[in-house]
Amino acid sequence: MKKLEELLEWGGTKRDIAFLVISGAALLASIAGLSPFPFDMAWIAIILCGIPIILEAVIGLVTAFDIKADVLVSIALIASVIIGEDFAAGEVAFIMQLGGLLEELTVAKARAGIEKLVHLTPRTARRITKSSISTASPASGTSVSTKEEIIPAEEVQVGDRLRVHPGETIPVDGVILTGETSVNQAVMTGESLPVDKGPGDEVSSGTFNQFGAFEMEAVKVGEDSSIQRMIRLVQSADAGKAKIVGIADRWATWIVLIALSAAALTWLVTGEIIRAVTILVVFCPCALVLATPTAIMAAIGNATKHGFLVREGDALERLATVSDITFDKTGTLTYGTPRVTAVKSFLPGISEAQLYRYTACSEQNSEHPLGKAIVQCYKKENGETPGSPEEFHMLPGRGVQAVAEGHAILAGNPELFREHGVLLPDSVKTAAASCLQDGCTVIYIAVDQQPAGFIALSDTLREDAASTIDEVIRTGVTPVLLTGDHENAARHIAEQLHISQVHADCLPEDKLKWIDEDQKNNRQVCMIGDGINDAPALRKAFVGIAMGGIGSDIAVDAADIALVNDDIRELPHLLRLAKRMMTTIRINLTFSMTLNFVAIILAITGILNPVVGALVHNAGSVLVIVNSAFLLTWKQRHAKMAEH
Repeated sequence: MKKLEELLEWGGTKRDIAFLVISGAALLASIAGLSPFPFDMAWIAIILCGIPIILEAVIGLVTAFDIKADVLVSIALIASVIIGEDFAAGEVAFIMQLGGLLEELTVAKARAGIEKLVHLTPRTARRITKSSISTASPASGTSVSTKEEIIPAEEVQVGDRLRVHPGETIPVDGVILTGETSVNQAVMTGESLPVDKGPGDEVSSGTFNQFGAFEMEAVKVGEDSSIQRMIRLVQSADAGKAKIVGIADRWATWIVLIALSAAALTWLVTGEIIRAVTILVVFCPCALVLATPTAIMAAIGNATKHGFLVREGDALERLATVSDITFDKTGTLTYGTPRVTAVKSFLPGISEAQLYRYTACSEQNSEHPLGKAIVQCYKKENGETPGSPEEFHMLPGRGVQAVAEGHAILAGNPELFREHGVLLPDSVKTAAASCLQDGCTVIYIAVDQQPAGFIALSDTLREDAASTIDEVIRTGVTPVLLTGDHENAARHIAEQLHISQVHADCLPEDKLKWIDEDQKNNRQVCMIGDGINDAPALRKAFVGIAMGGIGSDIAVDAADIALVNDDIRELPHLLRLAKRMMTTIRINLTFSMTLNFVAIILAITGILNPVVGALVHNAGSVLVIVNSAFLLTWKQRHAKMAEH
């Protein structure tokens, strides 16, 4: 049996296309009565398209007693050949294989997201060990020195002391012992801004140390580390997602039973076997098999023109039934990069423009993402590059100390000011508090040891985010904000977008848990995200949509659909298109079943013979394909007109 399965898989899609082309040409030659061989050319279609169907039916029946549509097709094929209706057998085999090919083309290939996650796992770690050294003088005894050795990350033990250099990935979960740094935690939390870390702060495996070397103690290693938990979350989420079964296969048992019963009764009552075979032929669910895949392929073609890459064949089928759509904030509803949103000066004689210029000049040599953002925003807003500082000192975890245009500048957090004896007045704190409440990050600035003001930075909304959310609500789907960012930032964004459901400070497992609980309450969830931290949720959700342009490869691999150009304005169109596709499928199914019913009555009364019955099915299949093709040019404005 295994050899039969391997034989069926030989060549894959290319083989199927070649067989269909050859079979189609053979059937046309059969209709024209042309044949260079001593047999009907329809036999080529029977052999190339019919035998794989029969083998599939046999394998399904023998291995799992699985009755699918191909069982009835096989019976009709064999019966048609027995009574000499070769063309009818070849035509039915051709149509069924065409339907099977269309279904194959809509099913995504195996994805490599988990492998890419595995590649994110740090390979090595710098372990610090102590060693005793004897001194030359007996009175001095021995001294203790430290040695750094590079070891495989999987050999790190709990309690080991590790050193992490700038630009390296943190190998295991742990706690910082010495050193100041800034860590990009987007892998785990999706936060748009890096987080300053110092002694006593926790760090996670897989996150990126941007600058500043530090030493840490390993707390969670191996399978317990954050990145390994992420891998297991993705695997478990994917395993729990059920696939939709084709309508023809779902009803196959009843179709086979009714067809065989009708054919047997007709033969017994009329004594004409040709009528019985005709019933089997017209009962073959050709149009029924084509009803769904043709509509899906046409809808996928439409979605592609609007910037969506549909990676799973049944993704649109599932999308049509979603009730909630969850958005990650950073990179999805926002641009994912910090921008200057406010400059406030409280020092007489120094304008906000001057304060901005002094700070941009001071940050010119900074490696911190916030410092770089200030410089980039200054260039963009003023059309000039700030000058270089005369002096510059980077203070990890605090800020920068510089001399710009002859002024001593401090730019950083309150700890920096305390260390340099600069007292922040209440007026500055009060003004900064409103920015912090809106989820901004505040950089305090002192000029010549005097508190001068602050610069606020935040991740900014996409220009089309508000209108997109409004359109999503109009489609009848509830938007939900599900983010790893802080509560204040999440609430501020949600208020601007009229999103009532907000869940902030979510780790990957939190997002996964929320989606799982919502779906257990019979609410199908669509998840839209862009980061590695979104991968488990994208897999778990009923439908996952990844931002393909700015999103990580792992997020795209975990999703069913990728938005290639990151233009979320097209999202409402996709939701409406999915619902329109399901309407088209229902029309196709109703038409094909009605056609079957009429054809069966005509076959029982003897009006149809096997060849004419096969041609009727052929015509029905063509009409189904034509109806589905209208989806290729269906546009969102049709849906808007329908609403009015």
